[in-house]
Amino acid sequence: MGLLQVVITLGIIMLLVKPMGAYLVNVFGYEKSGLDRIFAPFERVSYRIMGVKEDESMGWKKYLGSVLLVNFVMLILIYMVFRLQKFLPLNPDGIGNMPPALAFNTAVSFITNTNWQAYSGENTLSYFSQMVAITFPMFTSAATGFAIAVAFTRGLIGRQDNLGNFYVDLTRGITRVFLPLSIIVALVLVFQGIPQTLLGAVQATTLEGAQQTITRGLVASLESIKHLGTNGGGWFGTNAAHPFENPTPFTNFIHIVSMMLLPTSLVYAFGVMIKNKKQGWTIFAAMGLIFLVMVATVFYAEYKGISAVHALGVDGNMEGKEVRFGMSESALFTAVTTAATTGSVNTMHESLTPLGSIVPFAEMMLNNVFGGKGVGLLNGLLYLILSVFICGLMVGRTPEFLGKKIEGKEIKLAAIAILIHPLIILAPTALALIRPESVASISNQGLHGLGEVLYAFTSGAANNGSAFGGLSANTNFYNMGIGMVMLVGRYISVIAMLAIAGSLAMKRVVPVTTGTLRTNTPLFMGILIMIILVIGALTFFPALALGPIAEHLAAR
Repeated sequence: MGLLQVVITLGIIMLLVKPMGAYLVNVFGYEKSGLDRIFAPFERVSYRIMGVKEDESMGWKKYLGSVLLVNFVMLILIYMVFRLQKFLPLNPDGIGNMPPALAFNTAVSFITNTNWQAYSGENTLSYFSQMVAITFPMFTSAATGFAIAVAFTRGLIGRQDNLGNFYVDLTRGITRVFLPLSIIVALVLVFQGIPQTLLGAVQATTLEGAQQTITRGLVASLESIKHLGTNGGGWFGTNAAHPFENPTPFTNFIHIVSMMLLPTSLVYAFGVMIKNKKQGWTIFAAMGLIFLVMVATVFYAEYKGISAVHALGVDGNMEGKEVRFGMSESALFTAVTTAATTGSVNTMHESLTPLGSIVPFAEMMLNNVFGGKGVGLLNGLLYLILSVFICGLMVGRTPEFLGKKIEGKEIKLAAIAILIHPLIILAPTALALIRPESVASISNQGLHGLGEVLYAFTSGAANNGSAFGGLSANTNFYNMGIGMVMLVGRYISVIAMLAIAGSLAMKRVVPVTTGTLRTNTPLFMGILIMIILVIGALTFFPALALGPIAEHLAAR
């Protein structure tokens, strides 16, 4: 029964890929449609307020500058909201200001689409902060990722340094994609019983006669964009395991579909935009095969459980899981949330079996199994460029992709983007493990404790935001350290990818010959998968061997 649920859910996601992908092409290809009568007036007002000329094009440097400027300004404003929320409106529960280090960490987290939480939302944020500094950047960060992915695609097929207009891409992404979808999903979630109110907490008397505070708020609206935008931050500290965030199996299904809908559709849209659907499906198949292996691994691991516990007559691993969802939906949610770099959790990842916990580690470390908004596609294309270069060296021919020569400049930039990822995971983890103060935050010593710290920095670097649990991360070291990792993990790759796009856009198209390496074949798909796995294994295997792999072998 559990396997059937997984198959049906993934089947429905596949049915939605083409129609949603076609819609994304319409939105970011600036194609005329009947929806212009609904969205265009609001967009034109936004352009006038921002002083943006809708038909103005940007080279890669100007596009990048706009991305960084907008994100920096929003970062400062979000930080100020957290620091001043005590004096701002819509604070019915009288919550005080955030400390500086936590405010920095949280502001960075939500502006980078990471949504790492070192706090418990219902106890730390006012309604105003939840709306303005949490929900709002969930829209802008997701739309920014989409805009960068689309700009890179334009660079691949362009004939000049023209990546479009960032402000137009950002606006259209919000008004035509994220806002309407979020409204629809939020209404469905309210229908399922998720709260959506400005009223404060209520007091209730339990069956034992004790008093209990029940927190409410604008939960449904946050949950919708949280999953559609692959954000992951929760209104409540226990995230999607909380009954007010995820009350029924149907809401769990909606969350999973929402997380996978846009990342998978964007890969298909990429193939349409470059006028080579076969190329898009090749990349989709490579990501899909890796994802299916990950789902199968965590599914098997959780149903098998721990050998020592199995010997006592207990089948499977229900520790840290909601009985509302069981092992199958918890395993699928785990694979989806780290593949789509969402970070939402309906089960505690720390309670996964050691073998099962390798799956979220691996997906975040690879960071290209569909990935978050634009990020997964961009990282997949980074590895594709590297694969084309390696194959070109093997046959003694200048590597080409979509008729553009891949030369030293592009490879250097791609290498920087690929190598910065393990650097900002492994180096801070090593630093944390030699500092007595940061080691004191680990609740579980030994192999599992190492995994807690490694997971935290991996989650921050991958713009994921989920937590392994058991690590008291609300300290100055972890708040500042993970905050810096999130900044570098987001923007170094953005800078590198837009620079590659600008470089490729200026290159002339080379005619296809019999010696041209075809990158839309099953053979190349296999090469791409091997390059991804080999680089990932060589980079991260030693760290995993000291953590979850060693723990798995010790638990047998």
